[in-house]
Amino acid sequence: MQAVITGDRAAGFAGLSLSEVPYPHAAENDVVVRVHAASFTPGELDWPGTWTDRAGRDRTPAVPGHEVSGTVVELGYGTTGLTIGQRVFGITDWARDGTLAEYVAVEARNLAPLSADVDHVVAAALPISGLTAWQGFFVHGRLSAGQTVLIHGVAGAVGSIAVQLARACGARVIGTGRAAQRDTALDLGADVFVALEQGWPEAVGQVDLVFDVLGGEILDRSAQVVRPGGTLVTIAEPPRIQPADARAVFFVVEPDRSQLVMLERRLRKGRLRPSVGAVTPLADAVSAFDPGKRAAGKTIIRVVDGG
Repeated sequence: MQAVITGDRAAGFAGLSLSEVPYPHAAENDVVVRVHAASFTPGELDWPGTWTDRAGRDRTPAVPGHEVSGTVVELGYGTTGLTIGQRVFGITDWARDGTLAEYVAVEARNLAPLSADVDHVVAAALPISGLTAWQGFFVHGRLSAGQTVLIHGVAGAVGSIAVQLARACGARVIGTGRAAQRDTALDLGADVFVALEQGWPEAVGQVDLVFDVLGGEILDRSAQVVRPGGTLVTIAEPPRIQPADARAVFFVVEPDRSQLVMLERRLRKGRLRPSVGAVTPLADAVSAFDPGKRAAGKTIIRVVDGG
């Protein structure tokens, strides 16, 4: 089968290539998915799991990409809960071959059923962003109706899902980003937009929950806007500065079928809009990693037309 594979780690995206690789093996509790659409995180070429397995052993050449939407074509020994021919979407393990391929082996528990009326391209944009926002708010942030939440990077792939989930929960949303992203943020449902080029902490005031995807100085300064009893949640890096009389949580997104099911239900009912950017065929997938060609929204690699 064809797949994008990693080459020289020092070469970055220039070391990627489209090559012929062996068809994946379905281990116990795995399924093999015929990939219809897939996506990746731009920074994943810097992740240790892209280059080594969980024991630290080199696993190159490896296939990048961790989001998938497709059809189950094979069941591993002992696999239950999914059937051959079923439409599914979800995420793959960080330290296994990924989704920028014609087929991928995935732990069945990392996938959820996908309704027939949801396009694979749209579904492939949801798993990581959707699970990250869901877990940030409802698992780690304990967001509830009536609270005020500050979302940094509100117009990005994760932030755009986060603002929709927060509004649906009944929270008041303040979003930040570049000044040029104001209209996008307000269209997504943010009540207030604050440009990061300004003195944003003063403009924001005090909030119950900060959801950060940017890190660095923005994360440091976020500690001062969390009111007592509130929570600072980030996926960027462990916070260096703790908010006074409040919690600070750094987390890495985890697969969760039940959460994927709830996200898919909202997607199917039109209550959630993933941010789909460029849609690129597998044959041109390597170029999608080029930072100079990156567009707004989640880049999707289309492997199969239609379906």
